[in-house]
Amino acid sequence: MTTAKDIMHAGAHWIPAHETLDRAAQLMRELDVGALPIADESERLAGLLTDRDIVIGCIAMGHDPSKVTAGEMAQGTPRWIDAGADIDDVLQEMQSHQIRRIPVLEKKRLIGMISEADLAHHLSDAQLGTWLEEVYAPR
Repeated sequence: MTTAKDIMHAGAHWIPAHETLDRAAQLMRELDVGALPIADESERLAGLLTDRDIVIGCIAMGHDPSKVTAGEMAQGTPRWIDAGADIDDVLQEMQSHQIRRIPVLEKKRLIGMISEADLAHHLSDAQLGTWLEEVYAPR
């Protein structure tokens, strides 16, 4: 059985909810990633911040990214997957919520992320095609 832990990109980093978006953008650049899980004061998942969120949700709205925090951008219920989850469960979670990246948690701690690139390396062409259709299809 292939699990989330088997296909994830290890070494994901949190961004604290109190951190500003300009610092989040700097961290994304340093880590060469397009998304960071947001951690609350208890280091629990509070959301996921993407580079697109910073551009569309802050800068394009005329807000100053040095004054807006990651926590202010966290919306809705954060989605995540357990490290021991089967790949089919990972795909179902991502497809049903039309998400392209998902944090991987083990014992309530962030241990990695699964992105489209990770799926492309571990899925068959048929599996990847189905995933793409479901995630990118308009609803």
